[in-house]
Amino acid sequence: MTTKVIFLTASKGFILFSAFSLGYVALMAIVNPQSVMDLVGVKLPSTDAISSIRGVYGGVGITVVLLLVYLAFTETLKGLSFLAVFWGSYALSRIITWFSDGALGEFGTNWLVIESFMCVVGIVLLAFGKKIKGK
Repeated sequence: MTTKVIFLTASKGFILFSAFSLGYVALMAIVNPQSVMDLVGVKLPSTDAISSIRGVYGGVGITVVLLLVYLAFTETLKGLSFLAVFWGSYALSRIITWFSDGALGEFGTNWLVIESFMCVVGIVLLAFGKKIKGK
């Protein structure tokens, strides 16, 4: 296998894994918004709250999933760029919370590690892809 084939396989795998992960939460949010909020111990108090979770985690999540699937097969480098920023923004938001509001619990800490790792993977694949493209 050539370096380019390995890179494309790894990159598409990373993008599709991200899409699958986000799609799982999006479907959960559409089917049962409360189940998403149960992960962080929050009770949705009204139909407005339920519709907001369904819309943001569900509807927007499905849109992001569709974008990622498209980018995986048409614009892989753009998909990697998007995911590096996406996962990095999640991690940065948790770090801001840590400094602004206090230490994260187990859930937040675990996800900070996961999101940071995903951001780094995206950056490494993107850098490698740009190096290959430059050859």
